[in-house]
Amino acid sequence: MNGGPGTSGKLGGGLLVAGTTSDAGKSVVTAGICRWLVRQGIRVAPFKAQNMSLNSFVTREGAEIGRAQAMQAAAARVEPTALMNPVLLKPGGDRTSQVVLLGKPVGELSARGYHAGRQEQLLGTVTDCLAELRRTHDAVICEGAGSPAEINLRRTDIVNMGIARAARLPVVVVGDIDRGGVFASFFGTTALLSKEDQALVAGYLVNKFRGDVTLLEPGLDMLRTLTGRPTLGVLPYRHGLGIDEEDGMGVPPARTKSRAWGRVSLRGAVRESVVAPPHGADVLRVAVCAVPLMSNFTDVDALAAEPGVVVRFVDRAEELADADLVVLPGTRGTVRALTWLRERGLADAIARRAAEGRPVLGICGGFQILGEHIDDEVESRAGAVEGLGLLPVRVRFAADKTLARPVGEALGEPVEGYEIHHGVADVTGGDEEFLDGCRVGSVWGTHWHGSLESDGFRRAFLRRVAADAGRAFVPAPDTRFGTLREEQLDLLGDLVEEHADTAALLRLIEEGVPEGLPFVPPGAP
Repeated sequence: MNGGPGTSGKLGGGLLVAGTTSDAGKSVVTAGICRWLVRQGIRVAPFKAQNMSLNSFVTREGAEIGRAQAMQAAAARVEPTALMNPVLLKPGGDRTSQVVLLGKPVGELSARGYHAGRQEQLLGTVTDCLAELRRTHDAVICEGAGSPAEINLRRTDIVNMGIARAARLPVVVVGDIDRGGVFASFFGTTALLSKEDQALVAGYLVNKFRGDVTLLEPGLDMLRTLTGRPTLGVLPYRHGLGIDEEDGMGVPPARTKSRAWGRVSLRGAVRESVVAPPHGADVLRVAVCAVPLMSNFTDVDALAAEPGVVVRFVDRAEELADADLVVLPGTRGTVRALTWLRERGLADAIARRAAEGRPVLGICGGFQILGEHIDDEVESRAGAVEGLGLLPVRVRFAADKTLARPVGEALGEPVEGYEIHHGVADVTGGDEEFLDGCRVGSVWGTHWHGSLESDGFRRAFLRRVAADAGRAFVPAPDTRFGTLREEQLDLLGDLVEEHADTAALLRLIEEGVPEGLPFVPPGAP
């Protein structure tokens, strides 16, 4: 490496982390490589040309990007920017998505319409963004999407081999061995690529391995014989990695995700919590309604980080009975989510809770649902719809999206957050102002995502919830969510440093694609 680690020598290169499947671990491996590199004194940035996610984030310049890229920027210890995720697709239905370009929404497209031409037009934009990051950083670690061997989409691909070939990036393919079939996945992924694309695939990374790695080594040797490519590391399975990933939960049970325009099934999932007893006498049970097109459910991560707080995603009314707090999260389909809540009896159960003085929190779309009236000619085009009527709020959907990073105070504590919404709320009353929303009795509502990451405010809010719920729950005085997140990112960096061939990774980043990588037949049809 020019000048060596920790010097001002410029790498002048990058790496693409692809995967054999969705959820193979690309996001966390990319973050781990970023954290390992920055600890070597290397200026590194993450990049994902095109992301599909309902979990997003607002940068300081007011641009919307995938939350996974914001997490990777934190791993790299750099400020996230729109350059790191130039194209974000936000599903709004079974076949359509909002297209966010360089942080701003530019319209809705069907999957067919996007792949029929729009995607190819964006290749120049994403390569320009990548080039700019490479001019200002020593290394750029790129993340692919799904699998590079989706042969039906290769012609219009701009996020896997399309960007790799345009920028001449070496590619490392990640496979999730916990799913089984990892050798077939590595071989099949390589063999389904064209000769030109295969020439960029430099090696493999095994993810989520459990057991004795020496038992795996004969297979890795055979894989190298078959493909002519080395395995650059075997990363062990680690519990408790509460790291933001696109729409994945990272927790049981098994879920499904369409690579086209689908959504996650969160039925019964429990958000991973700190393994620690409650600070007080009681635990606090939080039920999050898993509404359709749920967005930014990462808002509850800070609750799950509190010792003694159990966070569970639910979709049945009876599951609210023992909850101390019910959360209505954000959604890309406010009216659709409201209809779903009514159809399942959840709306009536939430109304009964409010009448009994039991805590409810609505965030963004959930806040809008709790209001009196919704006028939506933008998102659902449903027109006038009555809300649950639990907060004195009237919502009108505007064509322009609000993207902001507000700072304020609530419950006597400083709060930071971010806003991503088309709905404009007119708050006409309430017992108490609450960020940009209000509180009536034990029902709270705000457009602010991320507010619960503010430690003092989160503790004050949980004390109010516990009092209203009649629980002897006491928030731990020393939980620091930012510190916990840093520890998780350091753990990812440790996994790469200890279990990957870091010398080989550095050579790929510095020197680019190795010469003479063999072709594995049959290649792309």
